[in-house]
Amino acid sequence: MPIGIREDVAYILLKKINETGQGMHGVEFSASDFTGRSLTVAELLGHLDYLNQTQFIKADFTGNAYANQEDVPDSVNPQEFDFRIANSFGSPDGPLPHLITFKAAELTEKGRKILQRMEENPPHALEEGPSVPITTEDMPFLEKVMIEANLEDIFDARDATEVVFRTMRDMMTTEAAERVAEELHTESEPTEDKALQNEIADLWNDTNPITRWLSRVRPPLKIKSGTFLFRINQEAGLPRAVGGESLTKAVFSATKDELSEDRIQEIASFLPDEIRQLWNEA
Repeated sequence: MPIGIREDVAYILLKKINETGQGMHGVEFSASDFTGRSLTVAELLGHLDYLNQTQFIKADFTGNAYANQEDVPDSVNPQEFDFRIANSFGSPDGPLPHLITFKAAELTEKGRKILQRMEENPPHALEEGPSVPITTEDMPFLEKVMIEANLEDIFDARDATEVVFRTMRDMMTTEAAERVAEELHTESEPTEDKALQNEIADLWNDTNPITRWLSRVRPPLKIKSGTFLFRINQEAGLPRAVGGESLTKAVFSATKDELSEDRIQEIASFLPDEIRQLWNEA
């Protein structure tokens, strides 16, 4: 069963790996690292696996990553493993198998960047109490998109967001698009970089003046769900690991955090069936 990724847990994992050494090195987690966070073994391993697969960390896995015990041997050479998860967590179906380990781990450049952002704006769950799952609700708009869509940097998030906004706007009347813009007067990313100093409304209206003008003068387009996602995949310049659907949902989620319920419902009325479902789920 898929697990929900919690930013407080991801932050603790990234921080611990970073603090224990550079390059591929051994790290040992103990239960005290996650005191009060109601974290199961499967959730811990799922977070480590997620960070590895999304290339925030580079890790040598050994054994079964999801703690199924049927295929765990009776004995193992303890010198073989440099990075192990302490058995003190316990497991809902028995002791943590001794073969569930990383051989070694390190932060990637991508992982160091996201850790730096998290350290500058720590997950609120760390303040509100260790067992409270957090959301990205208070995070700057483009950072939400970047993290939820698994993009490499803020500039990717900005460019991809404009493509999703453009496709949404093409289906809407000028009046409806203007009502949305009126509610998006929040900075998209607090930064001194002039290339990123936009309000979300600037991205919604399009930073390209010609495209912005065309959106205002032409009638709404009829766009099917498949065509919507095709445009995102073709125009957003996405990495291979990022699909148009996941990007669209990330932008939808960040955008809905900025809008009133009336605007949320109005936008939904213009979207084709499958895209409307993504909007409602985001």
